[in-house]
Amino acid sequence: MYPFLHKLEIDSPIIQAPMAGVSTPDMAAAVSNAGGLGSIGVGAVDAETARQMIRAVRAKTDRSFLVNVFCHAPATADPAREAAWISRLAPEFGRYRAPPPAGLREIYTSFVADDAMQAVLVAERPRVVSFHFGLPGRDRIDALRAAGCVLVATATNVEEGRAAAAAGIDAVVAQGYEAGGHRGVFYPAAPDDRLGTIALTRLLVKALDLPVIAAGGIMDGAGVAAALMLGAAAAQLGTAFIACPESSADAGFRAALLGPAAGHTVMTAAISGRPARCLANRFTALGADAATGTVPDYPIAYDAGKALHAAAKAAGEFGYGAQWAGQGAPLARALPAAELVACLRREMDEALAQQSRS
Repeated sequence: MYPFLHKLEIDSPIIQAPMAGVSTPDMAAAVSNAGGLGSIGVGAVDAETARQMIRAVRAKTDRSFLVNVFCHAPATADPAREAAWISRLAPEFGRYRAPPPAGLREIYTSFVADDAMQAVLVAERPRVVSFHFGLPGRDRIDALRAAGCVLVATATNVEEGRAAAAAGIDAVVAQGYEAGGHRGVFYPAAPDDRLGTIALTRLLVKALDLPVIAAGGIMDGAGVAAALMLGAAAAQLGTAFIACPESSADAGFRAALLGPAAGHTVMTAAISGRPARCLANRFTALGADAATGTVPDYPIAYDAGKALHAAAKAAGEFGYGAQWAGQGAPLARALPAAELVACLRREMDEALAQQSRS
């Protein structure tokens, strides 16, 4: 554990997940200043916005932080499928007196095809860069390594972990099926073994000569301690930070997360076009019976999802939001990010001390 923390230049084995659209520079800086590894997700923004976000973090901390990008295969447009999906959603738009979109577009560019984003990362040189949904080309990996970045990639099975190791990645995130947000599977059309965090962490620890970061369902210091006892070098927590005041989660998301809705999460592809764990809401119910192949490619489907959420939200209905959350959601706490990191560290130390005494 400790050599890896030294490499990341952090004090605690606590990583705040990047959570594009929810994490903020303020959150990342607060976590890093508290001794953990704060993160921002730039997969859904353009290169110049990413540069501004990186600099906003640096304005508030001189500690290490992580920048995450998406490495999905670029979407394949299918006008007929997209038109059919718009027609399927049209009654929901009508419910809120809003017109459905006339068409759908690929709302952001994958890092694998984004030279401008690569140039920003090489120039800004964040201490850690992480990849989700797959791996970029070797030229991008080599350039980021030459810039001094520590490289991390999500793996949902051993094969993906081995691919990351072979590509020269420094550490892997073992994303269990419990995790909130998008599954990091490299190939969404392939069968998913749906490995849980415990099993996946142990499998990757045994299979790889790389540090493993456990992720999925971890909400408190006891969970962090358990991950360390499984052999993980650190734990990554996302849902635990959503209720922090520094997050950009809207009022409806916060209310759902801190209420009875937190007890029910489902995996859905209907909102964005890729499987993602979400609080059960109106949109997940709408997509529950969507046949395979009817949802447009990611992130084209997300164009419709965001539009529907905006129309409903304008009428006071938050139930169509991408309320990504993991199975540990009922344990969420509305604490400032720095206080949460300190609390997680105390709980972790207490759990490890208790384990050593038993």
